[in-house]
Amino acid sequence: MSVNTSSVTTGAEVESEHISEVSPPKAKKRRWWIWLIIFVVLAVAGFWALTKWQAQSAATKPPRDSASASVPVAVAKAQAGEIPVYLNGLGSVTPFNTVTVRSRIDGQLLRVAFQEGQFVRQGDLLAEIDPQPFKVQLNQAEGQMARDQAQLSNAKLDLDRYTALVEHGVITRQQYDTQAATVRQLDGVIRADQAAIDNAKLNISYCRIAAPLAGRVGLRLADVGNMIHAADQNGLVVITQVQPIAVLFTIPEDSLGQVLKRIRSGEQLSVEASDRSGQTKIADGKVATIDNQIDQTTGTSRLKAVFDNKDNTMFPNQFVNIRLLVEMKKDKILIPAVAIQRGPQGTFVYVVKPDQTVDVRQITVGIIEGTQASIDKGLADGEQVVVDGVDKLRAGSKVQVAASGQAE
Repeated sequence: MSVNTSSVTTGAEVESEHISEVSPPKAKKRRWWIWLIIFVVLAVAGFWALTKWQAQSAATKPPRDSASASVPVAVAKAQAGEIPVYLNGLGSVTPFNTVTVRSRIDGQLLRVAFQEGQFVRQGDLLAEIDPQPFKVQLNQAEGQMARDQAQLSNAKLDLDRYTALVEHGVITRQQYDTQAATVRQLDGVIRADQAAIDNAKLNISYCRIAAPLAGRVGLRLADVGNMIHAADQNGLVVITQVQPIAVLFTIPEDSLGQVLKRIRSGEQLSVEASDRSGQTKIADGKVATIDNQIDQTTGTSRLKAVFDNKDNTMFPNQFVNIRLLVEMKKDKILIPAVAIQRGPQGTFVYVVKPDQTVDVRQITVGIIEGTQASIDKGLADGEQVVVDGVDKLRAGSKVQVAASGQAE
């Protein structure tokens, strides 16, 4: 019994040893994956804890004193000067004069003496109409007048004879009066003949169509060879006077009194015309007149300005922006408009003090014109204001002046 038990035990031990030799590699493999997962979890948790700690540290860290660091800024000096006051309006360029050239007689168009779009002077030849029919009328009228003059001469001789005969009682007084009436009748016929001659000559002069004024001609409205008539609506061509040229523009009726006051005092108000965008200046002119009524639908009043237009930059019916100079405000404190800041307390500027720190100064803004602004209250002549670098500034900030200048 003892032998069998020993042998069985020995077999179990052998089997156990065989199993122990196979199991360890699988256990090691499982432990490697477990340690890897634990390491990743710990790394993520550590990173999250570090990030949270840094955020809490940044939130609890006291803010850095901005006054202790110099902020680079650009400044400009406030200075006393004058600033213009303008009224803005939208205008339309209008020819100073516009003429539709028409024929004053009926006839065939023989010649067109102008080029479309060219400039002509007053009296320049524009077109010619066939004069032959009117020359024939002239010859006919002159022949009729020669015949009537001969009859008048004979009638006057007979009247002289009748004068002597009636005195001696050879003829009756009635015969003398009849001859005197014949002389007067023929004298009237001579006058009518002279009028026919003058009319024929006038028609011949109308065959040459001349420019009634200086200006730019438009497109040709009739071609050579066509029959044209005095009653034609379109005419031959349209001439627009563009030197000088006018602009009709409007201003608010509330500003009319200010303009009338200056005009009634004898001043000539200046105007500037710029393109549709308002960025490019076109020309300078003067106010010519004001309309005699206010447009009730728009609440505006129309004004007319005149421009020399020597360089022909303005065209009829062109839309322009008009700036009417009403007044020059003098002895005003001027600064660049970019220096003005706005906040809950109103408008303010950063003023650079002698110790190179800035002070927040509340101001009252007057007129802003272009890049300039006038200050009615809050600044003195010669003080420096910050025009660039205001984003990092607050009251008491230390600054380093990077550039300086004067308000333009």
